[in-house]
Amino acid sequence: MQASAPASATRTRKAPAIGTALGKLVLYVLLIALALLTLFPFYWMFVLATHAQTDIFSAPPPLWFGEFLGRNYEALIARLPFLRNIWNSVYIALMATVTTLFFCSLGGFGFAMYTFRFKRVLFAILIVSLMIPPLLGIIPYYLIIQWLGWLDTPRAVWFPGMASAFGIFLMRQYIASAISRELMDAARIDGASEFRIYWNIVLPLIRPGLATLGLLTFIGQWNNFLGPLVVLNSRENYTIPLALRTLQGQIQTDWGAVLFGTALAVVPLLIIFVFASRQVIDGLTAGSVKG
Repeated sequence: MQASAPASATRTRKAPAIGTALGKLVLYVLLIALALLTLFPFYWMFVLATHAQTDIFSAPPPLWFGEFLGRNYEALIARLPFLRNIWNSVYIALMATVTTLFFCSLGGFGFAMYTFRFKRVLFAILIVSLMIPPLLGIIPYYLIIQWLGWLDTPRAVWFPGMASAFGIFLMRQYIASAISRELMDAARIDGASEFRIYWNIVLPLIRPGLATLGLLTFIGQWNNFLGPLVVLNSRENYTIPLALRTLQGQIQTDWGAVLFGTALAVVPLLIIFVFASRQVIDGLTAGSVKG
């Protein structure tokens, strides 16, 4: 009887350990399955970009890389100045991202840390503007760009994206939770100007928020289709989404070239997302445990 008691206790201790290990195994299997399910469309897109038109619509569809990568590249370059289109998208996305980070963080800093007349009214107008569909501003947007003489130029796309109501709101919320007024008062006592407080104190402390806004802005501008469609006319100035749309003909579409161009357009986003998302997560985790 005395010998059976320790054995029973040992089995009792092993049971939760086995249950925990089994639960982790099931969780990891589920996560791996979901990851593969998410990544498979990207993998298949890259695979189809290396096949001929007839292979793309064959049954069963190809699941491994083919030999038509060079042909699809030649077909894409023959119909579009695609390298120039990639540069246009990079330039527009970078300009919009840099200016958005500066102006939205500056506006959010003002709303979060200062008290001024009509502050609540202006912030309410900012929130209400988030509910207005962007399509309502297409005609005024076109007329203003035409009046400025910017039609068919890259600045016609990135200049209106220099700031956004969502970006100001996001920065206001982040700065209000990350920056204390005591820190600003201490900086003022040391003789720092208001802009120096913003530039040297606030910006370094809100890097996770800036990374999040920068990632969202870059992806939004990279995928922007409606803006370039309205103000860009020549193929040399097209961005990637607009250029890929021109490959789809009314009678026949070279899907090999379309998929190859789409694959090229997705690669920068995947790289940026991998590196930027890690920075955002690390920054948010560090901020959550900071005293």
